[in-house]
Amino acid sequence: MNDLLKLMDLSGKEIDHILNVADQMKYNQKHGLIHNYLQGKTLAMIFEKNSTRTRVSFETGMYQLGGHALFLSGKESQIGRGEPIEDTARVLSRYCDGIMIRTYGQEEVEELAKYADIPVINGLTDFAHPCQVLADLMTIREKMTRLAGLKLTFIGDGNNMANSLIVGGLKCGMEVAVACPEGYDPDPKVLEFAKTAGKFTLTRDPGEAAADADAVFTDVWASMGQEGEAAKRRKTFEGIYQVNEKLMALTHSGCMVQHCLPAHRGEEITAETFEKHAEEIFDEAENRLHAQKAVMTILMGEGKL
Repeated sequence: MNDLLKLMDLSGKEIDHILNVADQMKYNQKHGLIHNYLQGKTLAMIFEKNSTRTRVSFETGMYQLGGHALFLSGKESQIGRGEPIEDTARVLSRYCDGIMIRTYGQEEVEELAKYADIPVINGLTDFAHPCQVLADLMTIREKMTRLAGLKLTFIGDGNNMANSLIVGGLKCGMEVAVACPEGYDPDPKVLEFAKTAGKFTLTRDPGEAAADADAVFTDVWASMGQEGEAAKRRKTFEGIYQVNEKLMALTHSGCMVQHCLPAHRGEEITAETFEKHAEEIFDEAENRLHAQKAVMTILMGEGKL
């Protein structure tokens, strides 16, 4: 593992290793154990999409590991003025020890990694959200003590979260079910992967997907860059593709609810259901920090773990 571009690039064993290191990172922090695995290292953080959790968790994580993070917004850097991604990759490779990028096209992340001589981490693209899903899997395993054999359900738009949850869940031995409207399916490459990767269901019926689930996920109906489609999407999703108490009654007793945030209460999830599962959801948000510290240490820590 030289980069983290998408979960399709990782084996189940590699995902498990990241989660084990993330557990150790969380234990260390809770017990005041300081390990400067990235002492003197610098992470360049390129943001072409706005962020709260991604920026704060990566920046905090680098600080806690003894390193330093540099924030580079698309508007303020040369990449935002049209500098080729391959030139940015080669310049940052001369200055820094790793690059995290949060952008639109997956091809931009892949191109950055192709030309960079340092590790590249995908902080989010329209195709994949690997760091979020590593935190999600970590949270499920914390609560349920395992992943293999559990059922993971996603309700909503077949977006980057759905793509990465399908791949991550199946690679970890979970059953995965996705319910989304026609025309809003996950990426064809992910559906092709899912055909032979394990037990997978794609349905238009949220109830079918939620039946006997151990963890239910959802996300906003219109992601960043889709604001112009918000009204159309609301008409398609409203009243059907929502995580609520009626839907949760179909799941296993003790079923978790997860949301990558920000949440639009009353749309993809009701306020009642969100608050009932708020502790789980904010544990999930916290685990972004620990999962990403694990990724950075594995990629940038010169084999210290």
